[in-house]
Amino acid sequence: MAKRIMPPNNSEPARPEAHLLQGTLDMLILKAVSLGPLHGYGVLLRIQQISKDALQIPQGSLYPALYRLEHRGWIAAEWGESENKRKAKYYRLTAAGRRQLESERRDWDRLVGAIADVLEA
Repeated sequence: MAKRIMPPNNSEPARPEAHLLQGTLDMLILKAVSLGPLHGYGVLLRIQQISKDALQIPQGSLYPALYRLEHRGWIAAEWGESENKRKAKYYRLTAAGRRQLESERRDWDRLVGAIADVLEA
């Protein structure tokens, strides 16, 4: 089942609405933190930026996913200070997380290839 990704404040998206396939949120988070440590809201912004605003992850989905990834040992967290001088939890990718991201990327590439084969038939 696909999750509907809506822009903040239910405003109209600048681009066609994107749907996030179930199970892809973890991969997107792992990729975002692989580029450097980020606090939770920074993860949202990084995914939004890289996707050119096509993907906007609700905070209600993000924080349980961050907890789950930390619990699995794929990301590690430590407290730090954000840009606005507030206490924030910063997440970074672990070695196990890097292996998981590589595995998920291979699986994703196989899935996209299979879907393309069906659509091109």
